[in-house]
Amino acid sequence: MHYLAHRDEETNRKQSILAHLSGTASLAEGFAMAFDAAKHARFCAMLHDVGKYSDAFQRRIRGAKEHVDHSTAGALLAAQNGDSASAFCIAGHHGGLPNLGDRSDPSSEPSMHGRLKRKAGAEIKDYSAYADEVKLPENKIPTKILQHPDSAFFYTHMLFSCLVDADWLDTEAFYKDAPRIADYASPEALFDKLNTHIAGWWNTTNTLNQKRCQILRAALDSGADKPGLFSFTAPTGAGKTVASVAFALSHLVKNRQARVIYVIPYVSILEQTKSVFETIFGAENVVAHYANVDFGDDETDSRRLATENWDAPIILTTAVQFFESLFSNKPSQCRKLHNITNSTIIFDEAQMLPVPYLAPCTWAITQLVRHYHCSAVLCTATQPALDTLLDTYLPGESVRELCPDVGGMHRFFKRVRYERAGILSNDALAETLNTQAQVLCIVNSRRLAHELFALLDTVGSFCLTTLMTPEHRRKALAEIRDRLSKGLPCRVVATSLVEAGVDVDFPAVYRELAGLDSIIQAAGRCNREGKRTVRDSVVTIFESESAPPLIFKQTIAAAKLILRDFEDFTSAEAVSAYFRLLYHTLLGEQHLDDKDIMKDIYKGTMPFDSIAKRFRLIDNEQITVYIPLGGGKPLVDTLRADGLSRSLLRQLGQYAVNVYPNHFKELYAAGAVESLSPGAAILLDTKLYNIDFGLALQVETGQAYFI
Repeated sequence: MHYLAHRDEETNRKQSILAHLSGTASLAEGFAMAFDAAKHARFCAMLHDVGKYSDAFQRRIRGAKEHVDHSTAGALLAAQNGDSASAFCIAGHHGGLPNLGDRSDPSSEPSMHGRLKRKAGAEIKDYSAYADEVKLPENKIPTKILQHPDSAFFYTHMLFSCLVDADWLDTEAFYKDAPRIADYASPEALFDKLNTHIAGWWNTTNTLNQKRCQILRAALDSGADKPGLFSFTAPTGAGKTVASVAFALSHLVKNRQARVIYVIPYVSILEQTKSVFETIFGAENVVAHYANVDFGDDETDSRRLATENWDAPIILTTAVQFFESLFSNKPSQCRKLHNITNSTIIFDEAQMLPVPYLAPCTWAITQLVRHYHCSAVLCTATQPALDTLLDTYLPGESVRELCPDVGGMHRFFKRVRYERAGILSNDALAETLNTQAQVLCIVNSRRLAHELFALLDTVGSFCLTTLMTPEHRRKALAEIRDRLSKGLPCRVVATSLVEAGVDVDFPAVYRELAGLDSIIQAAGRCNREGKRTVRDSVVTIFESESAPPLIFKQTIAAAKLILRDFEDFTSAEAVSAYFRLLYHTLLGEQHLDDKDIMKDIYKGTMPFDSIAKRFRLIDNEQITVYIPLGGGKPLVDTLRADGLSRSLLRQLGQYAVNVYPNHFKELYAAGAVESLSPGAAILLDTKLYNIDFGLALQVETGQAYFI
């Protein structure tokens, strides 16, 4: 075994380059079958490590300290074969997909043009020995999809995913001396589990549950439809979580798809949905992939391994994780992309797709539907008006509605009435809230939430904002639900984090004027279980005496116009009019792609690295502050003693607060934080973390400390 790809220094076991190329090619070929690119993926994989045939690399793998560029060699061969997609993937299979760059780029540039100028014997060591062992397979390049700049851009990501996941899995199998085995229930078995779970629902005499069953039956029956675009405009309280996954599993079985991917805007909703799905399908079949998830360091736990490449049958993830992965150029984020193919993808609370990235997110959904055998379900009570974007990116494809009689269901599930209170001072609003035994008030800023909370009676009052750690919020919500169920005083002031998917039921809700979807979602926290009359379940819309944050300017303006022009501003017609007004008039279509992502994709210059850096759904300027209180204290102690590990980082996420730079500067100036890195710190002055509302917004200046 002369030419080595890998060597295990502990056991001195060796893997030949040919064995690694063949193993990787077989895996990549299997992955790419889902989107009809098996031969292309096999060809790409057989070339990816031919640079390891150089004497320089062979010296390196046997212990010499030499830097060897082994990726460019295969990229050169692919380019010479007229296969630019494989060239990009091979060049980037360690460092990430590069930009195409400019023809004038010198060979020292990391761009594709620069890499292809590197010469054998100079920048690239002689790897010609590959020809003695490697017989290149037939290549079938999907020219139809590659001739369009946008589909070529997306396809290259998918081919890249097949290569890097296959590369990692084959390498992992060598070092562990065993292949990874994914042992999950089949879609058919999961569908049986679902039917067992809902079997007792059908014979109900309760009118509300009969309507829920009508929606559930329609969702199950629609599973027989061919793959494509769907909407599920289910009212709050209609049971859309179970109904949507029922459609998805029925659809999987009927269309021979592989998995359900549930995309959720907030971690709080994700954790709630995860609990429901684990009850129905078993925890071993449900994988949640988000920042705070922790499956420990047990390398045999298939759920931990599945967060790397999403090979489980039911995946729960955040919109941030889903879309940033689709636009990433990094191997670690992209390796799961090929497992999105041949899936049913449910976008829960679809109205919360981020407006500045709405065009590229919608485009990505249409690419998955058009070319990768996916079905997409836009699931929400307040359906965003995406028809213009969908017509642009997927012309001729109709969106099929899963909820029967949307208008009738909307009227049936209407469980609140609305009142307008105009402008209210903090004192007047707090006085009103204090007169009610159980009430929820949702406002547009954390500052206003804190100000109002300070004016409430102390017994049974809560303040929920993102300045609390996830663990703190979870405990507070558990106490809130307990007090609500027992009829105890419970007054809650919160930001919008509670208005989508959080399972609480108040007799009265106050909502500061915001976007129409926010108002309707907030109303879903009032009379949620339908145990009160509509007359006794009031949602009061008010305006604060202080100006709302500028970020709400356009959504509030659009909401005011709809509230003026529609008697029933919660109807599907009103919601559609709201989003059309917001997207195409007040904001303007250019603001649906604030970072010019689509403009650069359509240029055909393949700016993989540049776009990956610009596509960030969450403001990366936020700094994570770890709170060493309660369960967070031993974790922070471990951090100080042992440094960060993947498991520790995920556990610490439950005891962390993300703050903006100005807030962090105040904490730093007061000596209240200990900086760990440019993006993370530990709270030193734990008196600044309040048991009622979390991390203080304002601190006094003092002395700071570094480590």
